[in-house]
Amino acid sequence: MEFKISKEFIHEIEGLIAEKNEREILRKLEDIHFADIAELMNELNGEDAGYLFRIIESETSSEILLELDEEVREKILNNLSAKEIAEELDEMDTDDAVDIIAELSEEMKDEVISELEDFEHAKDIVELLRYDEDTAGGLMAKEYIQVNENWNVLTCIQEIRKQAENVSRVHSIYVVDDEDRLKGRLSLKDLITSSTTTQIKDIYIPKVDFVKVDTEDTEVARIMQKYDLEAIPVVDETGRLVGRITIDDIVDVIKEEADRDYQMAAGISQDVEADDSIWELTKARLPWLLLALIGSFIAVNVAKSFSDAMEKYQTLFFFTPLVAAMAGNVGVQSSAIVVQGLANNSLSGSLWKRLGKEMLLAMLNSTILAVLLLLATHFIMDTTYEISSTIVLALVTVMILASLIGTFIPITLDKYGIDPAIATGPFITTSNDIFGILIYFTIAKMILGF
Repeated sequence: MEFKISKEFIHEIEGLIAEKNEREILRKLEDIHFADIAELMNELNGEDAGYLFRIIESETSSEILLELDEEVREKILNNLSAKEIAEELDEMDTDDAVDIIAELSEEMKDEVISELEDFEHAKDIVELLRYDEDTAGGLMAKEYIQVNENWNVLTCIQEIRKQAENVSRVHSIYVVDDEDRLKGRLSLKDLITSSTTTQIKDIYIPKVDFVKVDTEDTEVARIMQKYDLEAIPVVDETGRLVGRITIDDIVDVIKEEADRDYQMAAGISQDVEADDSIWELTKARLPWLLLALIGSFIAVNVAKSFSDAMEKYQTLFFFTPLVAAMAGNVGVQSSAIVVQGLANNSLSGSLWKRLGKEMLLAMLNSTILAVLLLLATHFIMDTTYEISSTIVLALVTVMILASLIGTFIPITLDKYGIDPAIATGPFITTSNDIFGILIYFTIAKMILGF
């Protein structure tokens, strides 16, 4: 059952910290999950969080460190010596240790690595630091189980016992040759039901999904999601097994990608959080706001060029926001569906087939809305037949065009290697506002003859 960090509990812990009552604090936290303790520390001030971190045993504090908000973790790390940080890293898997070291200054990185007691652990961490964080190499851990195809079952079990001491969770047993090249995977059932003299080469499964060290993290996530994998091995350029990626790391990748796409769709060009500085938030938001301002200014000038028509037919003016808004909404809907399909790799068929489907869908939706709008304008607002016809025809045309733009742009951006999520934000809304107003008054000019 999830433990709720209440305000009362926070105040209670703050009081015990003020009293320096270490024994009572540890008693209170004894049965609480490390993720909940991290949540508690996120709510404390920096000094109290640092005190709490220091009195918790190293095995638990290393788990807590990974769960903390970045700004809280940064404050705690800044108050720890290189030796103290190294003690925390010694308790972590290599991939987690690399994530922590990556947040340190270059000088501190060297000091911390030199303080690591386990030489092999330090060696693995240094190797992982070579890889870009957005690749399989940057995600993988060096803790995994591998057996040689030339071993027999008895030798294999003995070796697995030794290796498992450093592996927190065994998802798979990987089979390699004498050059450590990945050959396949070993079923635990086959291992324990086979004779102790049976050769591993006779019972291992040669089919195994894997990724290379330079595979992008989003591609790794797609593969693991597609094949429902809990872990996937990583090989180097020569096919040697060098690590494995587990599902917990991929969940983080999926979350970060979703956050990034959501921010991009909202017109935020950088990865920011609500607690970032005003300057960082401004840099992330201002570029798209400038684009929206420019687009709106163009739309204003388009409308201004038809000022004579608005003086003669003032009713047209009142429906301008409606037409522009519908264009923007339809464009965002279409682009959102396409972007989601591209992200999930579920978008099938040619571009023309996709455009045709969106056009038919827009025609159906716009026709239903046009009929409702025609009745409303004619009976509620008592407009003339010509003006009502102008408005509904413009609405249908604008919605069809907006759906085509919303479909075409993200597919084209993806084709040229640009994040299609950019198409669901102000870019689509602004462009459709401009085209919507232009089409609206062009149709009005054709029908009303001004």
